[in-house]
Amino acid sequence: MELWIATGNAGKLKEFQLQLKEIADLKLHVQSEIPGFTPRPEDGQTFLDNARIKARTLKAVRPGVWILGEDAGLEVTGLGHFPGIHSARYAGPKASDSENVAKLLKMMQIRHVADRSARFVCTTVVFTPAGEEWVFTGELKGQIAKVPSGQLGFGYDPVFIPEGETKTLAELGPGYKIQHSHRAQALKQFIQKLRGSL
Repeated sequence: MELWIATGNAGKLKEFQLQLKEIADLKLHVQSEIPGFTPRPEDGQTFLDNARIKARTLKAVRPGVWILGEDAGLEVTGLGHFPGIHSARYAGPKASDSENVAKLLKMMQIRHVADRSARFVCTTVVFTPAGEEWVFTGELKGQIAKVPSGQLGFGYDPVFIPEGETKTLAELGPGYKIQHSHRAQALKQFIQKLRGSL
C-alpha cells in the first residue's frame, strides 16, 4: 500500500511514521519527494478547509494512490480559542516553534488570562485511490503551562499539559503522544477504517 503524506513538518512526519508502522506493507511517501512540488497556501477558514487544501494539492500530482492531509492547532480558551488555524504562523509567516510559544505566553500575560484551559485539535482528510474522501478528527484537552518545559516535542508541546498529567507533552514524549494526542486519535480512526476496507 502506497500512502502519500501532505506535510512538510518533520515533527508531524515522525509521529505519522511511528503510528502507521503497524500497517503491514505500507510504503510511506512525503510531498518533498516530488521534484518542484509547491504546497498551496493554507488559507482556509477551518482545520478541515486546510486539511483538504493539503490533500487535494497532493492528489492533483499523485492521483490513484492513498493521500493523507491534516491540519492541527492549539485553541486556548482565555484567548478566544486563538491561535487556532493560525497556530503554525502565530508569530509570523516563518516563525519558529519557540517564537510561536513565546508569543502565546506573552499574549496570555498581556491579557491577564486566568483560564489557561486549552485543547489541541486535528482534522485529517484521506483520499482513497478511487478518490473517495474520508474525514477524521481528534482532540486533546489540557492546560497551558506558565513556562516551557521539555525537549521531546515540537510546536506548542513544551507548554501544553494534558488533562490528568503534571508534565508537558514535550516532557511526556512521543510514546505518550502516539497513544493520546489529537493527531493519534484521528490516525487511529483512519487505521480502523482502512483495515475494514481492505
